[in-house]
Formats: sequence, C-alpha cells, structure tokens
Amino acid sequence: MSTPTAGPASTLITNIGELSTQEASRGAAESVLRDAAVVFEGERISWIGAASEAPAADRMVDAGGRAGLPGWVDSHTHLVFAGDRSAEFEARMAGESYTAGGIAVTTEATRAASDYDLTRLLLARAAEAAAGGTTYLETKTGYGLSVEEERRHARIASTVANQVTFLGAHLVPAGADADEYTDLVCTRMLEAVLPYVQWADVFCERGAFSEEQSRRVLHACREAGLGLRVHGNQLGTGAGVRLAVEFAAASVDHVNFLTDDDVEALAGTWAGWKPDAAGAAGTVATCLPACDLSTRAPLAPARRLLDAGVQVALASNCNPGTSFTSSMGFCVATAVLQMELTVQEAVRAATFGGALALRVHTGEDRNGHRAVGSLAVGHRADLQLLNAPSAAHLAYRPGMPLTGAVWRAGQQLGMPAR
Repeated sequence: MSTPTAGPASTLITNIGELSTQEASRGAAESVLRDAAVVFEGERISWIGAASEAPAADRMVDAGGRAGLPGWVDSHTHLVFAGDRSAEFEARMAGESYTAGGIAVTTEATRAASDYDLTRLLLARAAEAAAGGTTYLETKTGYGLSVEEERRHARIASTVANQVTFLGAHLVPAGADADEYTDLVCTRMLEAVLPYVQWADVFCERGAFSEEQSRRVLHACREAGLGLRVHGNQLGTGAGVRLAVEFAAASVDHVNFLTDDDVEALAGTWAGWKPDAAGAAGTVATCLPACDLSTRAPLAPARRLLDAGVQVALASNCNPGTSFTSSMGFCVATAVLQMELTVQEAVRAATFGGALALRVHTGEDRNGHRAVGSLAVGHRADLQLLNAPSAAHLAYRPGMPLTGAVWRAGQQLGMPAR
C-alpha cells in the first residue's frame, strides 16, 4: 500500500467483520468491534480501530468480513509424552471409572522414548495446536517421575512451549513410599528442573498426593522461586482449592467438585482486582471441559464461578489419558453449549483467562515478552481469523475447523496476503 519505511515491516489486516479484542479494561461483550482493522509492526500490535480509518502499511491482508480474535492461550497441557492409552479410553467409555493410576502407563512409555522422539512428538502436537489457533501454550512435566527423567522432559519442553510447569508431584511411582517420593520432589528433583521451568504444580487428589504432601511440595517450590498451580477438586471435594488460595497460586485447575466455601474463597482472591492493572491477580479457576467429557465427570461449574466474581480460564488439558485434544475451539463450544457461558465469555476464558492464569495478560512476562491473550496496542501480535463472520460460529458449528489464518508474534502461519 505504501513505500516500506525503516524499522519492522508493518502488516494491515483489514475488513474484519467482527473483532473480539478481549481488551483487559472491557468486559467480554464490550470488547467486540465491527468493521475493524489491526496493524502489526514486527511482533507487536501498533494500531486497532475502524477499517475506514486504518493507516497505510507495508503489507495488507483482506479478511473478507471474517471474524478475528486473539490467538488461544492454552494454559494447561501435558504434551511431553509417548505411547497410547486408547484402550483405557475405550474401557472408560464402557463404564469403568477414571482413576489417576493410568499415568503410570504413559510414564513407562515416555521414559523409553529418545530425546529425538519426544522432541518430534512435542513439535507435532504444538503444530496441531497452532493450526487450531493456539499461539501461546504452557506444558508440564510429570511423565518422568525420577530426577533424571523429569529434568530431561523439562529441558525438552523448554525448547518448544512458551512456559513449562514442573509436575513431579503427578503420581507416586509404583512401589515407592509416598512420603519419601514427596521428599525427592521437594529436593533433588526440584533442583534438577529449576533451569527449565517457571511454575510448579501438584496433583492434590485421592490416589495422588494428600493435603499434607501437597502442602510440602507447594512450600518447597515457592521457596525455590517458582510460581504455583494446583490440580484440584477433579475427582471430588478436597483440599485443592483451599491450598491454592492459601499459597496464592496463579490457578487451580479442574475444579469439578466445589463447595460453597471453595467458591467463596476463590472469589475472595479477586476482591479489588483491576483487570487492566499489573499484579495483585487472584487464583484463576481453570476449567478443562474436554477432559470432563472424556472422563464423564460433571462439567466444571464455570457459570457459578463467573457469577461469584472468579476469573475463569478454559484450557485443553491435552494429554494421552483423559483429553487427547488440543482443540481450544472445541473447549469454547463445549463451554457455550453445556456450561452456560456466552460465546464472548467462553472466548475470553480461552484467551485473556489463559493469559491471566499464566500471568502474561498485561505488561511483560518474566522473560520480557509482550502481553498475550488480548488485542491491544503494544501487545504481542497474536491473532486468528475464522472462516466465519462471527465468533458465535465456534459454538453454532461445533467441531468444524474454523480457524483460517493465524499470526503469532506478527508472523503469519495461515492464509496468504491478498
């Protein structure tokens, strides 16, 4: 359109029929622009507004009236694994109940895989996620469960994922003493993974780690300088939410079984929080609807949580046992069709909510990267265009591959310029 100037190349994406910015200072429904345009300069967003007022740029993409929204932020995945658990899935569909023990099957297969194979599998899964609109993702260790293997998996994960979570406290290995293994997680294993991870997590659940063991893990990891997350309240009511609030964890994930006290405690962490301000964020309740469907568990009460004032995220929980999908679009559709969220609330939970759970929703993250999860000037240029006129089609046409083009940090992964 214009003669290129010095500095990063600029890209104008114009004729966007509906743009869901999910801007932090606005509510979900208030963040929708019509007939909009966005300009990228390098990896940052430099302008957003009406298409009729868009400035010139070095390159133009005509969205053709399609809907635009932030790239998905998937804040809960388990992508470093090998092996297959489809037989376990079939058994569960035939009526067997889910327990945490199936993790051991994946642990054995993952330990046996080479660095090359684990990296290849991880890259393929990340590419699948990107093709579906995911531009920022977290992944966890947790299928190593020994000092050497957890370090290896953390190192491999750090080469692909945006953020890595240490989940040595995923399951007590067969034959190990639970307290002795907890001590190992809190000492030598934690020290081994520290160069590669930003977060720590614990599976606080029956069949995994008790309240007291979980508290020891969270305390040790906090002392080591890691941010905290909790797998909690998945299989029943328990201590997960309580511990997450006690330790000011960034998120508690699953949250299928909540008491009134749990909801009140989570809501209390958000008292006085301003969505466009840095710091002081509370504990995000991360809902994992694809996992709930696969385990035939009650869907997490996202509507109840939002109405109570709790910030909610949606994530894929992509893993081989209970949620072998990275489709955030599927999670959004499920949240709308079965969890009573509006389309824009679900989109917000899968974008801004995920960024909030990873603390990259505003300003710069701990690695100096720009904010993600919403479209605003200065944020990282992560955007997807749908092959549809509005985000409502994510739920209106569930299961359809609607993501038509993706930009991550200003780099186009999808359709060519027109």
